Amino acid sequence: MQYRRLGRSGLQVSELSLGSWVTYHNQVDASAAREMMAAAFDAGVNFFDNAEAYAGGQSEVVMGAAIKALNWPRLNFVVSTKFFWGLDKESTAPNRKNTLNRKYLMRAIDGSLQRMGLDFIDLVYCHRPDPHTPIEETVWAMSDMISAGKALYWGTSEWSAQEIRAAWEIADRHHLHKPVMEQPQYHLFHRQRVEQEYARLYEDIGLGLTTWSPLASGLLTGKYRNGIPPDSRGTVAGMGFLVERLTDTAKNAALNSLEVVADDLGCSLSQLAIAWAAHNPRVSSVITGASRLAQLHDNLGAVNVIPKLTPDLLARIDQITLPLAN
Repeated sequence: MQYRRLGRSGLQVSELSLGSWVTYHNQVDASAAREMMAAAFDAGVNFFDNAEAYAGGQSEVVMGAAIKALNWPRLNFVVSTKFFWGLDKESTAPNRKNTLNRKYLMRAIDGSLQRMGLDFIDLVYCHRPDPHTPIEETVWAMSDMISAGKALYWGTSEWSAQEIRAAWEIADRHHLHKPVMEQPQYHLFHRQRVEQEYARLYEDIGLGLTTWSPLASGLLTGKYRNGIPPDSRGTVAGMGFLVERLTDTAKNAALNSLEVVADDLGCSLSQLAIAWAAHNPRVSSVITGASRLAQLHDNLGAVNVIPKLTPDLLARIDQITLPLAN
């Protein structure tokens, strides 16, 4: 496992990391989470990603219980969470969800710290942009969160390049803690934002990336070529929106050609897709997910594939996937 600086910061994160979206609490209990986090840590993973909204806060509870049981030295691991959606999707009360105002953010960090049983969170993200709150208010709140010692670095997730630059410039103007990282979706069929929209930000402000969904929510594993198998992510409650993406006929057909490339490399289709995302030097860490230990080990095997991705192989991959990418 290699380690990369998070953008222009001094923090080093493993090139592959382990996330909890969909899986923790929904598919993985505290015991299984502890087992998989231990296996990932033993393989060199030091970054574990979470969010307040995952499983209505229960994902943070599960991860926090696993961290407590594992009793790792605090300097040895990096943990994240994200704020915006809130905990109660059914609530109609204002300031509880879909916002990045100061009132919500100050309460959100305290809740995450309590659920995870930590004194501070390493990385905190604004999970989506909030068009109803001035960016300046959000920037001050996130900076104050760091000044209070409740978080170490802050960033964004799925913000536009214009929004990220605006936040950075406000922080720079007022000598506040600047956004360090962005967490965008990035995989073989979803490339424009990372490769084009953010291009200027890497040099201009030193933006780091912790990318999510390297397997396109499972599409790039190849297991959805014949429909939605039982006990897969596509059958999890609340994940019905993924079904159309997972059963995309053209993209599933392209997997046959990608599998030939994987076979030439002696790796699985999943390993090829993860390695491709990690091969991008702008990516600080690729967040992987797993509901089973065997799946985790297969995903982490991608570290051995990254150095094998020659320019010729990357060109073959582009020829297969670029026409279908957005």
